[in-house]
Amino acid sequence: MSGDGDDDGVNGLREKPRGTVTVRDGGRLLVHVQLPLPASAQPRLLLQPRPKKGQPEEAGRSLVLEPGGPDAWQAVLEAEPALEEGRWDAYVVTGPGEERVPLLPGLRDLRDLVSGTDAVRGAPVAVRIPYATKDGRLAIRAWRRATHAEAGRITVGSGAMAVTARLYGAGLSEGAEVSLVRRGRESVVARVALSAEGDQDFSFMVDYADLLAEAAGGAPVIWDVFVHPGAGAPRVRVARLLDDVADRKTVFVYPATPLGGVSVRPYYTLDNDLSVEVAPQRSR
Repeated sequence: MSGDGDDDGVNGLREKPRGTVTVRDGGRLLVHVQLPLPASAQPRLLLQPRPKKGQPEEAGRSLVLEPGGPDAWQAVLEAEPALEEGRWDAYVVTGPGEERVPLLPGLRDLRDLVSGTDAVRGAPVAVRIPYATKDGRLAIRAWRRATHAEAGRITVGSGAMAVTARLYGAGLSEGAEVSLVRRGRESVVARVALSAEGDQDFSFMVDYADLLAEAAGGAPVIWDVFVHPGAGAPRVRVARLLDDVADRKTVFVYPATPLGGVSVRPYYTLDNDLSVEVAPQRSR
């Protein structure tokens, strides 16, 4: 949860500052903050990585807020250096020695976050999407992957799903294939052939029947989807990162297919990675 322990009125502010974010070319973020402070003030924008459960808080990224109009300040988060993968909560520090104040979300102009626009063939993928948290704060969702397989269209049939995708940071070669890895201590792998169109674009089909043998026991089984760019190459996670959706799991919901006493459905995880769930059918 972001902003633990931050109260209204901290630093003498009557209202918490609100930030608008505009995505510029190349993935640069322009952050504009409404904040009534004297011209002599030295406010800073603090981007704080949200620690994983049980882990200590790490150092954040601090940017100088420059005057940007009456009661307004602004900062530019350049594309480099890229943010490490995770969620970054936004705060304002009104001056040296002052406490951080959570930044409330304003308008977010994400029109430049078009699929694939900022992903360069052969280069690592770095994505940053500003969003509003569930508790009403401004945050940035970041991904940074040396290799990445961007999921495209997913078509769900009566007993299978068809997926198109594009590979970044690597090229497809002989022996390329898709694998679905079952989560658990004794991982099981289902291998699937792919159809390549050049060395970046590919498609594949998953027959749900190939996943049912491991669905015994009454508990849901999760299969994570990967692509191996070539024979012996390290696997690459298939995900959907290159657009303006920070959390796909509840936004893109695919239909479940009843099959052999279970239901099978593709879905996106909390990290926007593609997986398949095989779960017992609910009795009505």
